Amino acid sequence: MVLCQGGEVAAVPAAGGKELEVPLSREDGAGTGQPCLCPGPGMEAAGAEERRGCSCCSGLSWPRCCEAPGTKKKAACPGLGLFYTILSAFLFSVASLFLKKIEDVHSVEVSAFRCVFQAAFVLPGLIYYKTGFLGPKGKRIFLFFRGFLGSSAMILLYYAFQVMPLADATVITFSSPVFTSLLAWIFLKEKYSIWDLVFTLFAVTGVVLIARPPFLFGSRVTGIEGNYTDHLKGTIAAIISTVCTAATFVILRKVGKSVHYVLSIWYYAVIGLIGCIIALFIMNEWRLPYCGKDRVLLISIGLLGLGGQIFLTKALQLEKAGPVAIMRTMDVVFAFILQILFLNHLPTWWTLGGALCVVASSSGTAIRKWRQSSKKAKQSEI
Repeated sequence: MVLCQGGEVAAVPAAGGKELEVPLSREDGAGTGQPCLCPGPGMEAAGAEERRGCSCCSGLSWPRCCEAPGTKKKAACPGLGLFYTILSAFLFSVASLFLKKIEDVHSVEVSAFRCVFQAAFVLPGLIYYKTGFLGPKGKRIFLFFRGFLGSSAMILLYYAFQVMPLADATVITFSSPVFTSLLAWIFLKEKYSIWDLVFTLFAVTGVVLIARPPFLFGSRVTGIEGNYTDHLKGTIAAIISTVCTAATFVILRKVGKSVHYVLSIWYYAVIGLIGCIIALFIMNEWRLPYCGKDRVLLISIGLLGLGGQIFLTKALQLEKAGPVAIMRTMDVVFAFILQILFLNHLPTWWTLGGALCVVASSSGTAIRKWRQSSKKAKQSEI
């Protein structure tokens, strides 16, 4: 066993061949902190100082150990994962703004371009990791539905962005954690508490405030973009997109780590591209943008979406999922700012109230899941 100062956790060999989690230092402990107790039981003792290894330093000999005088440890940049999350939210929001600026290009065609970019950048990863193009036989059906539902969510969301206010569509998509908990309870038999029900009701309330159906708010609905029919269609598309996203998360949770994440993204891009091409030919909507501006915007949407996914992935590698999920609510803030600055559309008090309900719901769900995972981690340490 190895014991060092600080709060970071690492797994080291313990009795019985199991792994024990113990805290490691994040600080430079050169002659300052508590001594590193290495070597552990069973390791060589006297006369072997040059060969003995410190497990917390990846087996380096004692003169280069983390507690050896004169050595320096590379300090991690605090808050880097949260910064990546904010940057990811900004890139996604700018991509949504560009989508609103494109003229005479259907949302399905925009989705097809996005899938082309994603497939092109994921293909080298498939070759590098040698995952194959189809994946394990027992997991292909899950990968297919992951790709189908994920690409459907993207197409519906892009449609919602085109026909309703940017902030409204963004807010509705943030109710996905609530639907994820509900679907995980139904299909994965995960626990669904009274708090989950409360958060679900908050999310539904927020969506109703944004949609403002006439049977509740009367026939005169103010503060919408375009006519109310398009607003209602966009709301329905955004809700279905959110449910599809939640179902995708449940499928990914079901598959777990048995399938490489690169393969999962590959299915998303390929199935999405095939579906978009079929839909475009059926609707007879396939056409290249006439002006260079729209073509630049299309390419920018693909690059910004890819960049947003990369930074979000890096954020989850550096930071726990709970803080990342909470910080992702910056998507809503950026959407409101961009909508006011570049689209000259002021949100109504109904939209702000709905946004508050949805953000509170998604943040509460994230905090609750975060606390549950922290408790399980502490129990496993004990």
